[in-house]
Amino acid sequence: MSNIYDLVIIGAGPAGLTAALYAGRFRLNTVVLEKITPGGQIVLSETIENYPGFPGGIGTFELIEKFKKQVEEVGINIENKEVLEIKPIGEDKRIAYEVITSEGSLKTRSIILAVGASPKKLGAGGEDKFIARGVSYCGTCDGPLFKNKDIVVVGGGDRAMEEVIYLSNYASKIFMVHRRDAFRASKILEDKARSNPKIIFVLNSVIEEISGDNKVSHVVVKDVKTGQLKKISAQGVFIFVGIQPNTGFLKNFLEINEKGFIITRVNILTSQPGVFACGDCCEKNLYQVVTACGEGAAACDAAHKYLLNS
Repeated sequence: MSNIYDLVIIGAGPAGLTAALYAGRFRLNTVVLEKITPGGQIVLSETIENYPGFPGGIGTFELIEKFKKQVEEVGINIENKEVLEIKPIGEDKRIAYEVITSEGSLKTRSIILAVGASPKKLGAGGEDKFIARGVSYCGTCDGPLFKNKDIVVVGGGDRAMEEVIYLSNYASKIFMVHRRDAFRASKILEDKARSNPKIIFVLNSVIEEISGDNKVSHVVVKDVKTGQLKKISAQGVFIFVGIQPNTGFLKNFLEINEKGFIITRVNILTSQPGVFACGDCCEKNLYQVVTACGEGAAACDAAHKYLLNS
């Protein structure tokens, strides 16, 4: 086949950029396709404090710029294109793939899917209406906008607990709404939040409605045990109820589980030969930049070995 890439990497978050770095070092003919901007979910946070090698932390945009520079140094291009569909072409050891994008198509012998995930929506009434008008999915992005205001935080995991602690630096009062009576978050984070006088816990509860005129002014909360409704005045609602993998365009191409995550096997191979997956589009126990980078490196190593043997 002519004009065919060795490898196409879809997604330019930490996993995809690390895969690209290794692809360049392996001297694979590679291109990275990213539909928005490099960085992925990491850019929803202002800084990262637990990435090795940066005592005191590093700004997320600065870290991504360093990743990009390394990728550029090994000669890999990042193109701003959205992938719409992937189709197998060829047979047996000659199999390859056509990657159809928003600006035409290209062919490749292997693929690394590093498509990441997006914050999961709550599904409450008024949520979509008030996005960027009081509803947010990123405390570090929007927290300073709510200085000395009352806000609601929704969620029960580590991310929610970390964000509510961070947001307490700005808000005058925070109502933390969780649908259960216990949190999934680590005990050390929960203890820190419970010792904060600004944080009020509203447990066994869900948000039924987010309301206001041009901006959020209050939420309606339902007690899941009694069904009782109550109104909480707040100028902001921060939602941290999980992530949704960006895998909708892959459903007819490879195996995806009921949550939308790509199913991977040994050497992070997917159900298609020569197609590997890494980062937040794969279900795992720990979603961190450092784990995404490790998976990106492993995915490229697996793709390199696959190419050598096919």
